[in-house]
Amino acid sequence: MPVQIEQLRIVQYPNPVLRVKAQPITEVTDEVRRVALRMLEMMHEAPGVGLAAPQVGLSWQIFVANPTREPEDDQVFINPVLTRPARETVPQDEGCLSLPGVNAPIYRPRSITIEATDLDGAKFTMTSGDLAARVWQHEYDHLEGILIIDRMAEIDRIANKRTLKDLEQAYKQK
Repeated sequence: MPVQIEQLRIVQYPNPVLRVKAQPITEVTDEVRRVALRMLEMMHEAPGVGLAAPQVGLSWQIFVANPTREPEDDQVFINPVLTRPARETVPQDEGCLSLPGVNAPIYRPRSITIEATDLDGAKFTMTSGDLAARVWQHEYDHLEGILIIDRMAEIDRIANKRTLKDLEQAYKQK
């Protein structure tokens, strides 16, 4: 069934699609390209620095990212694979467009390499030790059905408990 691009919206926790492991994209089609472009628009509108397909209700292995928020730095990652994580992990506050109001320090490897396919179907590899590395790891987690609430310390889960309950209640009322 074709994707209704204009109907894509950012889904919020606890929508079940956020917990499903995304499926690989077998071919970079015009539909995949249109979805990616719409995801970039939504990411900028939100505003955010990354957005994964499960966050718009699609269980596809694709995410978009732009840690600088400069339009020329928009990137699309299809069927990404993360490799060579740094041994050192560092905490940094993270939020999520699908978990509005939920923030916590999340420990992640300081640097990482990503291999993916672009919108032209070409494979590429990048390595970063900057914010890009964190964004890639966060968005990749979405493709695995993992949320920041799964990675936060117990004390941070307790601190965010009320917000999570509110999100759960709002979802039930839809």
